[in-house]
Amino acid sequence: MAVKIALAGNPNCGKTTLFNALTGSNQFVGNWPGVTVEKKEGKLKGHKDVVIMDLPGIYSLSPYTLEEVVARNYLIAERPDAILNIVDGTNIERNLYLSTQLMELGIPVIMAVNMMDVVEKSGEKIHTDKLSKKLGCEVVEISALKGTGIKEAAEKAVKLAESRKAAVVAHEFSKEAEDIIAEVEGKIKGMPEEQKRFFAIKLLEKDDKINEMMTNVPDVSAEIKEMEDKFDDDTESVITNERYVYISSIIGDCVTKNTKEKLTTSDRIDRIVTNRWAALPIFALVMFIVYYVSVTTVGALLTDWTNDTLFAEWIIPGAQSFFEGIGCADWLTGLIVDGVISGVGAVLGFVPQMLVLFIFLAFLESCGYMARVAFIMDRIFRKFGLSGKSFIPMLIGSGCGVPGIMASRTIENDRDRKMTIMTTTFVPCGAKLPIIAMIAGAFFDNSGWVATSCYFVGIAAIICSGIILKKTKMFAGDPAPFVMELPAYHWPTVSNVLRSMWERGWSFIKKAGTIILLSTIVLWFLMSFGWESGSFGMVEELNNSILASIGSAIAWIFTPLGWTNAGEGWKMAVAAITGLIAKENVVATFGMLYGFGEVAEDGAEIWGNLAAAMTPIAAYGFLVFNLLCAPCFAAMGAIKREMNNAKWFWFAIGYQCGLAYVVSLCIYQIGTLITTGTFGIGTVVAFLLVIGFLYLLFRPYKESSSLKVDAKKVVSAK
Repeated sequence: MAVKIALAGNPNCGKTTLFNALTGSNQFVGNWPGVTVEKKEGKLKGHKDVVIMDLPGIYSLSPYTLEEVVARNYLIAERPDAILNIVDGTNIERNLYLSTQLMELGIPVIMAVNMMDVVEKSGEKIHTDKLSKKLGCEVVEISALKGTGIKEAAEKAVKLAESRKAAVVAHEFSKEAEDIIAEVEGKIKGMPEEQKRFFAIKLLEKDDKINEMMTNVPDVSAEIKEMEDKFDDDTESVITNERYVYISSIIGDCVTKNTKEKLTTSDRIDRIVTNRWAALPIFALVMFIVYYVSVTTVGALLTDWTNDTLFAEWIIPGAQSFFEGIGCADWLTGLIVDGVISGVGAVLGFVPQMLVLFIFLAFLESCGYMARVAFIMDRIFRKFGLSGKSFIPMLIGSGCGVPGIMASRTIENDRDRKMTIMTTTFVPCGAKLPIIAMIAGAFFDNSGWVATSCYFVGIAAIICSGIILKKTKMFAGDPAPFVMELPAYHWPTVSNVLRSMWERGWSFIKKAGTIILLSTIVLWFLMSFGWESGSFGMVEELNNSILASIGSAIAWIFTPLGWTNAGEGWKMAVAAITGLIAKENVVATFGMLYGFGEVAEDGAEIWGNLAAAMTPIAAYGFLVFNLLCAPCFAAMGAIKREMNNAKWFWFAIGYQCGLAYVVSLCIYQIGTLITTGTFGIGTVVAFLLVIGFLYLLFRPYKESSSLKVDAKKVVSAK
């Protein structure tokens, strides 16, 4: 029978890093709560029968958020054989709150004090022997990042689990509180003694979930009233205060503080990067550098070599010669070379840029800066009806929209959560980077501002959506409170950064080998076959193909967006529609329609063919449309799953597509007026849309108006 050990602790205490070290699993390591939104499982190295469960980072066993519900439900219902409680040694007093709750569950507990290397550098000392005696459980010192002490901690947890010996209850509340807790414990029948205390306290805290589970317990309202009368406060606050009183009483004996008061390195850095005035310019500069290096300079050089040399000069001509040399049928050669290799190759050509970007993002996340960005954005988001917690899914979504959407589970408020799900994919994910690079290369000479502006277009769309949607009945209400720990800055390990980069990059490559491959085969068939000279078969003219017929049927929808130059509008329409399957399909489609795998005899790149199809203004509108419209099928599935309601799902998809169309239309029509002086009915529509948008943006909240009326009534009544 397998031994189950649960890893439990606060967010940012090093749980997932420890889990990776113990199991060899490729878990993503982040610096904000919500990365591990569900429990993860792995086998302990060297122990085939020991299962490690990585629970979400939580601050307490009071289920206010979905991750706390996941963790508590597992601990209560599944009852692991032991708990390895990871405690952040640099913030031990706050971490011990959860520890006191865990030890009331009646499950054997080993406490692992993490980040001991950082504690020693700060000049503090944690006396783990004294702490062990005070708490009544074994305490060990570890450093999950450096790997010191982790094997010993795991071995002790296994031994404790095998003995099935529960830890003694670690602490007592005041005598008055203990008497009332004992009265409630006495009413609980048919439950093991070591579990009664936890349930008694939760009943006193008026925990709804526990009340549902304990329907056989006689009414405890008398005890609740007695405690509230004695302490002149609600029972939950009383219990919370008693825990902190106990924790404070043992910290003095168990922790020797550094008496020299001086700012830490993290504090000195935060004085600059979280400064009220400097924070946003610094963030903008950081993101500009990230995208400038990833898309315009280093990443562009690598991608150019991949596209122009690896595929255009080596792979594609080599494949063409090989299949022609063995006498392969023309249609099969076309399928493999023009369909599969050109289509998939057009996408894979941008992998170097993506890997450079992912390295930057992994470094910023691991070092602790991205946690500060969430804190900085909370000040802005709160003014527009969203919490800083909404920015956390968006940060995660910069890699892939699917985990970003799933991370919205960390938001307690249902309205905020739904709005976050709807807007998370506005931030450019890794799959949109090839589109950004393609438009920047073909129309703007790889200018760095194009890629950077895309990131801030996404942020602007989120902020404006927050303002507008919060003024509707569906989303009205105060944003959820945002509480977040800012971890100390530290240099991330090379292995963690490379692992994170590879996971994101490999996910992209796998998609190219499956979804994109299938899509390019279908696209090749649609563009190679059609009706020509009165019969169906392979066509010589692309405009006679099935794909051209389909594209022409829907191209009129996008005419106001300027995708119609030189009769090429159907190609833009087809590319945008295929992007709904996977965003990388946009580039794959252009790769097949415009021959990105080929190079003209004079050496000029094929970008010119694409540039002839649209004006730069229309191309930027095309880019923005693909950034803001509904995401890929996988992300749509995540939206449907998280919304858990068909009406809400279609509302979200409709809002995203509608916003993308309106913004793209305004960019093209107004941009064309400014650059060429062209004025028409489309320009009038664009200005009307801008006026309507500004009205929705600046109209007053109905709630604030009603509050003023109510206030006047109160004054007149007086």
